[in-house]
Amino acid sequence: MDRKFLATLRSLEEIGINEIYGFKSKAEEPDKKIMLEDLFKRLSAEKKCILYEGSGGYVFGDGNPDSPVVFVGEAPGEEEDRQKRPFVGKAGRYLNTKLEEVGLKREEVYITNVVKSRPPGNRKPTKEEMMSCLPYLRKEIDIIKPKLLVCLGSTALEGLLGKSLPVTRHRGQLFEYPYNRNIKVFLTYHPAYVLRNPSADKEFTEDMKRIKELLERL
Repeated sequence: MDRKFLATLRSLEEIGINEIYGFKSKAEEPDKKIMLEDLFKRLSAEKKCILYEGSGGYVFGDGNPDSPVVFVGEAPGEEEDRQKRPFVGKAGRYLNTKLEEVGLKREEVYITNVVKSRPPGNRKPTKEEMMSCLPYLRKEIDIIKPKLLVCLGSTALEGLLGKSLPVTRHRGQLFEYPYNRNIKVFLTYHPAYVLRNPSADKEFTEDMKRIKELLERL
């Protein structure tokens, strides 16, 4: 043991201090980026999450692992399957625009999907398919520890909470995340839905403003 350190211990003992508690430095804290990379390797190796025939492989989450908000979609689409990144097609570009409108940037948030590979014909994943991927999504969330989970569409909410609720009636509502009471869940439209239904743009914009306000309060 270092002589200077021993001398310091003796000096502290002389004034009645017999116990010293250390603190972890920031450098010793787990690296979320590495943990997420390890999770993706596990996902790819285990293949327990449904890997659809014809898909180009798994599409994992993307963005800032220290983000206070995680956006959760349904499943990768054609462009996402090609680039191996979530929300990079038309819906993704629309989402990026809406993020910027409320003062957020794509690189500041984290974005992922319930299902990690592209379903045939972009169909909705079945309950069993979502359940097969859910352990990896939960682990993603557990690593990031956000304040808020934003479900982009009712399928994302169903995957996360097991509830099937119509988004047109329940958008803008907050729910409890059952695996961590410190995390809230917010439901809004999927960007692809808004692109198909331009009249929903106003409500989606309102929801994005609410998300920004919630992040400031939570």
